[in-house]
Amino acid sequence: MKLQTLETFVVGNPPPRHGGRYFIFVRLTTACGITGIGEIYNATFGPDICCAMARDMFGRHFDGADPHHIETLFRKSYGAGFTQRPDVSVMGVFSGLEMACWDIIGKAADKPVYELLGGRVHDRLRSYSYIYPPAGDVYPDPATPNAYNDADIAAEVAAGMVAQGFTAVKFDPAGPFSVFDGRQPSLDDIALSVDFCTKIRQAVGTKADLLFGTHGQFTVSGAKRMARALEPLDPLWFEEPLPPENPADMAQVAAFTSIPVAAGERLCTKHEFARLIEASAASILQINLGRVGGLLEAKKIASTAETRSAQIAPHLYCGPVVAAANIQIATCSPNFLILESIGTFDGPYMSAIKGEITWEDGYVIPPSAPGLGLELDDDAIARLPYEGTELHLEMAQTPTLP
Repeated sequence: MKLQTLETFVVGNPPPRHGGRYFIFVRLTTACGITGIGEIYNATFGPDICCAMARDMFGRHFDGADPHHIETLFRKSYGAGFTQRPDVSVMGVFSGLEMACWDIIGKAADKPVYELLGGRVHDRLRSYSYIYPPAGDVYPDPATPNAYNDADIAAEVAAGMVAQGFTAVKFDPAGPFSVFDGRQPSLDDIALSVDFCTKIRQAVGTKADLLFGTHGQFTVSGAKRMARALEPLDPLWFEEPLPPENPADMAQVAAFTSIPVAAGERLCTKHEFARLIEASAASILQINLGRVGGLLEAKKIASTAETRSAQIAPHLYCGPVVAAANIQIATCSPNFLILESIGTFDGPYMSAIKGEITWEDGYVIPPSAPGLGLELDDDAIARLPYEGTELHLEMAQTPTLP
């Protein structure tokens, strides 16, 4: 079996744009006609540049290769140009191509990918979703009360999510995240965060865990102040309290608070996650399969985490193909905790996809279809061009002051 062709697709995510402004999909085809799909989660450059990177990597390392040879493909891509170090752009591109290889391998074996990575461990996967505004755009006017800045609205949405079946909800009320973070939270940020946790806890009781996000906004001392204020509300996690560069700093926060620290959405490869684990900086690892280095690399990270009593909670702020890959790794990992979903995996989010992700009463049911279990809908993709210039996700470009 040999890889023969690569196709790339930039898909505009329809409103309300949950999961990002666009998705970057790839499709590999073998000389014998088996296709596999993947998704690149690379937010650093524009999507057309990422597609050009994918074509270059395919031409150099994947064209004519056996898709089963994941280890060799990883080493060639990881070490290209005398690099051999974690690079989020390289690994984002590689992740999309690698998961497409696994999709091919699964189809050739007539097995879901999880059965080829140790086999099914979990029959259903607990899931959570962000508290999104109940109607309209995912990027509402910040001057208007909405689920991102009003605790009463957020609590009402959370109660509705629990009624749907969710047993955990995520939110981040601690102000905008900026390229100049970390910073000290203002007293208003702390008060609003406590108000969110208090009112959501009152709305959901013990039926759902609270997942407090920060997007790496704080300094060590600022994160400690915020954590101390939130501890009485007992969140399940304190997500990425510091920017991701220095695990030793985050370890200070993890040692200070009883709230488990979750982190990893911006990290890639086993090497970056090893530093996080070795420093005891986080006990919940948020691997994202479209960035981390692919399914095999994610399996290695999950196994390393097992040795230190850490759990995985696959992260999702991208498209449904990464969601499908997240599901595969969660299903075969004994130390799986919870899976991020985009709502209940329906509506506009699934517009470019054939097939479905089964969500029932708060849980995702692992698919029995071979490979990843989804296909691209070429006709729908043709109707969904991305015509903007903004990146998939952008941070504030000016400092956020107290």
